[in-house]
Amino acid sequence: MPVKILFIGDVVGKPGRQALSRELDRLVDRHAIDMVIANAENAAGGFGLTVDVASELFKMGVHCLTSGNHIWDKKEQVSLILADPRIIRPANYVEGVPGRGSMLFSTPGGVKIAVLNLEGRIYLKNLECPFRTADREIERLKQETQIVFVDFHAEATSEKSALGWYLDGRVTALIGTHTHVQTADERILTQGTAFMTDAGMTGSFDSVIGMGKEETIRKFLNQLPAKFEVAKKDIRLNGVVVGVDETSGKAVSIERINMSC
Repeated sequence: MPVKILFIGDVVGKPGRQALSRELDRLVDRHAIDMVIANAENAAGGFGLTVDVASELFKMGVHCLTSGNHIWDKKEQVSLILADPRIIRPANYVEGVPGRGSMLFSTPGGVKIAVLNLEGRIYLKNLECPFRTADREIERLKQETQIVFVDFHAEATSEKSALGWYLDGRVTALIGTHTHVQTADERILTQGTAFMTDAGMTGSFDSVIGMGKEETIRKFLNQLPAKFEVAKKDIRLNGVVVGVDETSGKAVSIERINMSC
């Protein structure tokens, strides 16, 4: 039987957490999931993460929380959050920032799974190169396991596609996050890496990428500062299930998840 990894697209605020609470156990049972990973950089009020929210997600059954550029938004809690080895931030931030960029997890069956978080540079911060950072991190992680799952938090589809092909055959899966819009291009690349441009969003779809429509439209109209509130209607859960050959670390299946909650 292949090892099954469930990855949940960006969890946005309380509605996203409620969707996960309602559906996670059923998804785990239905797909015989061995590890659950969720991107949680928007899980606390739509921006950032707190210790209490992280604890809530872990109690639901999530094993690892990945993130991205918004992980720093709750400034007073960043050091506490990133002290937990189950919470990772992109590995290509400069040396000396809090936290770590990868984690190693063992399933109840004793299978080791490495999770690596990277952030893109197009339309985002000018970080260290995600391609060269991936080279370094994968070499280190492969000393522990052949199964390496990558959350690439990036804006541009071209950058995500390029890194997917660059890492094809060297990682188990590269799944994109950040845009909150699920793509329909899930596939296994030629050398055995599962790829999907963006896993999507778990939260309100009666919204502008999870936030209230009216205030977002108003900001585009007048270009003035605005306070965004998490939207609450039409809740959906987005994600992907990847099946993995334990020996080779290659992906054997990939299935997109898009369900109404």
